Amino acid sequence: MRRPLNKKLIPAAVGKVVLILFGAFCWAQPIHASEAAGVWQSLQQNGHVALLRHAIAPGTGDPPEFTLRDCTTQRNLSATGRRQAAAIGERFRENGIPVAQIFSSQWCRCLETARLLELGPVLELPLLNSFFRHFERRERQTTELKAWLAAQDLTRPTVLVTHQVNITALTGVYPASGELVVIEVGERGEIRVVGTLEPD
Repeated sequence: MRRPLNKKLIPAAVGKVVLILFGAFCWAQPIHASEAAGVWQSLQQNGHVALLRHAIAPGTGDPPEFTLRDCTTQRNLSATGRRQAAAIGERFRENGIPVAQIFSSQWCRCLETARLLELGPVLELPLLNSFFRHFERRERQTTELKAWLAAQDLTRPTVLVTHQVNITALTGVYPASGELVVIEVGERGEIRVVGTLEPD
């Protein structure tokens, strides 16, 4: 488990900007290892969502020739990443969540992670696409994602498979590959970080 908003979470170059931008609507409470069961239980409660950074895909960003529908032009999951994704799905089942609503970025590494969870059909959601190469989209895309979350039926366990930059922009948390950030979505779209669940 990692405490949200500690010194590991936000790169120094953007830390102040992110904290100011999200301080008005995002708050976090320290979570200890002994509370992991409570974090899992929260996902079975109305209004809670798991944000999952895709499993291990070696490298950073994407190649210059990146093409959305051509996985050969993208960073993809390694064999370790595929095993990690399957193991994450098993952790859901071990914690009483055999089925969930699954939404994913359209990037191949996210879609493969989402499918390997084996928790249900995977729906593509462009709002979860990475803006790593177009950081100017961060504020607008994050605002639109908040509005989308506020409009959803979150009475069932819900998982959003996306990228580090998207999760950090929404929550202030800097997750590792395969790490879950569990949030509660308020009636007006406000975000509360419940806790994080690190990969095994």
